[in-house]
Amino acid sequence: MRVVVVGALYGAVAVGLGAVGAHVLDGAVPVESNELLRTAVFYMALHAAVMVAMGALKNHVLPILLGAASWAIGVGVLLFSGSLIAMTLGGPIELMYVTPVGGGLLIIGWLLLAVAAARRI
Repeated sequence: MRVVVVGALYGAVAVGLGAVGAHVLDGAVPVESNELLRTAVFYMALHAAVMVAMGALKNHVLPILLGAASWAIGVGVLLFSGSLIAMTLGGPIELMYVTPVGGGLLIIGWLLLAVAAARRI
């Protein structure tokens, strides 16, 4: 059930970062940076919910594919949202090259989840 723990932690971080963006950074950083943070928080929150839901599927889909999907989504969120958050906070612009890698992993995670579910239909 590690996927549920990671998903729940991502959910808590997303809410916290959303609050920081709305109350602390609003007006303190350029609009573009705040948009990056909003995107990061949205994707983190969305995939946090997916990861928690994946925990409920553990007895209904192929475990190896569910595990691979969990890893792909977990690392994808870390790279995608993490790079956007780091750039918002002044990290090097080169982090923009990490963002699509994270997005690619998110797509792979969704596809693995679809295959895992389809194999049980």
